[in-house]
Amino acid sequence: MGGLETEAKKIRRRGQIQKALLTTLLIGGMIAIGATPRINILKLLGNKKRNQYRLKHQVNDALIRLSRKGLVAFVIKEGRKFARLTPAGSQRLKLEQEKAALLLQRKKRWDKRWRVIIFDIPERRRGVRSRLRAIMQECGFVRLQDSVWVYPHDCEDLTVLMKAELKTGSSILYMVVEKIENDAWLKKHFSIK
Repeated sequence: MGGLETEAKKIRRRGQIQKALLTTLLIGGMIAIGATPRINILKLLGNKKRNQYRLKHQVNDALIRLSRKGLVAFVIKEGRKFARLTPAGSQRLKLEQEKAALLLQRKKRWDKRWRVIIFDIPERRRGVRSRLRAIMQECGFVRLQDSVWVYPHDCEDLTVLMKAELKTGSSILYMVVEKIENDAWLKKHFSIK
């Protein structure tokens, strides 16, 4: 495996551990820091044989990264340090779950309506604009123009979560459209009739 593949694998691994931790925190409420995190996290990571010492450090590193992002907060209870999910972390997890649900929804029958998202985010918030485009691309949206994206299935919940997470408010508009001119290429892209 080359250097680029190894680095990509590490990044995916970090994301998997972080997602497993966020899910565990959502379900269980808190995680004791320093405790062996085998039970829930190993199940969420696919229950593979892992070096327990290494996993413990990977989990602690992931918790620190999540804390820096503001998704996890540390609290001290009865002399022990615990990690708990912040409202921002809960919101991020809901967004991830909605993205996964949206991808599953592609198997549903098309209702012959296009969902169009348009946005006007100023240049000074370029990072937010890039994050929004990345989320929509991950979910399978197709870009019609720079700030106009289309999807064939209901994605209103995802749009609401994106607005909340990215703090964009009315800068993002969601539309349900009956017809788009010359949409044959879109139908072909999404494999719908």
